[in-house]
Amino acid sequence: MLRAAVGAKTPLGMEAKKAMEAGALVTDEIVVGLIEENIEKPECRIGFVLDGFPRTVVQAQKLDEMLAKKGHSVDKVLNFTVPDSLLVERITGRLVHPGSGRSYHEKFAPPKVPGVDDITGEPLVKRKDDNAETLKSRLAAFHAQTAPVIDYYKNKVVNIKADKSQEHVTEQIKKALG
Repeated sequence: MLRAAVGAKTPLGMEAKKAMEAGALVTDEIVVGLIEENIEKPECRIGFVLDGFPRTVVQAQKLDEMLAKKGHSVDKVLNFTVPDSLLVERITGRLVHPGSGRSYHEKFAPPKVPGVDDITGEPLVKRKDDNAETLKSRLAAFHAQTAPVIDYYKNKVVNIKADKSQEHVTEQIKKALG
């Protein structure tokens, strides 16, 4: 959503671009404003999914205020539960094809030829931030800032056991969203 707004040079997109170029975080007001603009689009008339937002209780409150003004509310919150140790294993084994963003995993979804993209034959890379130290820092931030959002929305939360197979996780999501 941010990239699309920046690319379209919308007023909020230009504000976001300014913040990103300065190395600052995009403010909650800009993100909530972008959500507000986007939920008015025809493709959102029967609903929408937010991925990665809100990340804090303050963001959840701002989102709820904006939605209430529009006569909407958050229906469900899907909480994907995965043990931290498995997340470390998943992230540290990830391989990416830089040109396309195709993702592989050394253990769970390896390429046909180790270290090489299945389609182009080009080398795969590990992202700089795909390491245990960075992930542990992110997990600490998640537990401190984002986990309280689950409690904030406690009556709307559906826990998804995301340490299962992709098919099982998909079934849980379909059941949760009915």
